[in-house]
Amino acid sequence: MTENEQEPRSGCRRSPARPLLGALSGALAGFAALAVAELVAGGVRPQAGPVVAVGGAAIDRTPAAVKDWAIRNFGSDDKLVLQLGILAVLALFAPALGIAALRFRRTGAAGVLLFGAVGAVAATGRPDSTGVGDALPSVAGAAVGAVLLYILVGRLAPPEPAPGAPASDGGWDRRGFVIAASAAAVASAGAGLLGRSLSGSSGRDAVASRRNLVLPAPGSPARAVPKGAQLRLPGVSPFVTPNGDFYRVDTALVVPKVDATQWRLRIHGEGVTRPVTLAFDDLLRRELIERDITLTCVSNEVGGPYVGNARWIGVRLADLLAECGVKPPSKGGPADQLVARSVDGMTIGSPVEDVMDGRDALLALGMNGEPLPFEHGFPVRMVVPGLYGYVSACKWIKEIELTTFDSYDPYWVKRDWARKAPIKTQSRIDTPKPFARPGAGTVMVAGVAWAQHRGIDKVEIRVDDGPWEEARLAAEDSRDTWRQWSFAWRAAKGGHTLTVRATDRDGRVQTEKRARTIPDGASGWHSVVVTAE
Repeated sequence: MTENEQEPRSGCRRSPARPLLGALSGALAGFAALAVAELVAGGVRPQAGPVVAVGGAAIDRTPAAVKDWAIRNFGSDDKLVLQLGILAVLALFAPALGIAALRFRRTGAAGVLLFGAVGAVAATGRPDSTGVGDALPSVAGAAVGAVLLYILVGRLAPPEPAPGAPASDGGWDRRGFVIAASAAAVASAGAGLLGRSLSGSSGRDAVASRRNLVLPAPGSPARAVPKGAQLRLPGVSPFVTPNGDFYRVDTALVVPKVDATQWRLRIHGEGVTRPVTLAFDDLLRRELIERDITLTCVSNEVGGPYVGNARWIGVRLADLLAECGVKPPSKGGPADQLVARSVDGMTIGSPVEDVMDGRDALLALGMNGEPLPFEHGFPVRMVVPGLYGYVSACKWIKEIELTTFDSYDPYWVKRDWARKAPIKTQSRIDTPKPFARPGAGTVMVAGVAWAQHRGIDKVEIRVDDGPWEEARLAAEDSRDTWRQWSFAWRAAKGGHTLTVRATDRDGRVQTEKRARTIPDGASGWHSVVVTAE
């Protein structure tokens, strides 16, 4: 046992406050480590911070079923819950290291360095890593935390007795500890606030580029939403989902903020005879089209909220690919998969045949009359009607590579989701809500149904085990959007189960068979239980 790792003298061992002070030392060291890491990440890039890096690595290694559970239970707050969980683990381990350092001072400091190493490995191993520089926040933070823990624990040790003098009876450097701990707390708080400020300023140019962007008028505008497409019924989802209410499901713990003036898109790969790199202004100079398109997340459970309708403006992706020499497989093209890569390292694979079959597949620049919000992919994202988002809706896109399904598995396919995922015919009851207690008599049952790129032909309602009755469909905007419906139900007193099903334009009736979201989307009929009073 080394001199620094000796059993404490008896006087110190008797002090009941000493373990608490050791725990406080560990907590302060952990706080300092995170604050310094935040500060350095503000100068490097926010995604390199240890909490974000470790959280991203955890997402990458989490089984698909667990991710699906998190989305189902926490929605868009799943990322916040993950980060809070990481901080909670650190909040438990940091005091424990402080207590251990009372006996093994160097070992406690080494424990802090170990946590830093974990953060550094996680940061440099992320798909969007820019190299060893991403390790700096974790390394710097851990070094500061280790040194601080070593100093604070040193203040808790009794002073060395003079030669020939008796051992100390438990005294320790109270004044030195208080000064060091207070200074550490204040300095850490300052570093953390400065780091937050730097992280915020790192996206200042991106914010300015979005604020200054004026989208040109589309050469092919969307037609006016037909009268009657929006039912005037309380509780029904609006036909157009406001940007602030549109669902967000992705793996980015920090929303990328990309400067549109610096953005570039590279298109290359198999069958691309004319590779190209495009700037944002290159897209603005092309003809823009505007379309109403409903998007659906594959994690949407039967009756779930992860579906929304918006008016998108952008460039036809098929035209752009054709100019690069790309042909779909049906016309002899060698590539059957389009792999889109995001600035955060996400890879999303889409069938080339679907993207080029005439549907309004877009490189979208705008959403509901304004530039894309950062949360939804600014400056450019993909939108492909008829396909679940994980095989079509790449946000913050920076690269398109033409390849084959046999030669490359993108992010979600590696995690056991299907390679191809056309959206299933689905319907949902928006009102009345589950367990509602409407008055007996006429009750308006209403909701939405969708089968993007096929369209909805019919919606039916069943009360308890009775016959299926046809609901009234709202006017259709296009086959790429959802459709509202309503049904006037003569409710008798008592408990009832309301069930809905839809039939798409191809004549396929929504299946009753229940399926989980994995591997290619949920299926089954949506039901709600209500009590008429």
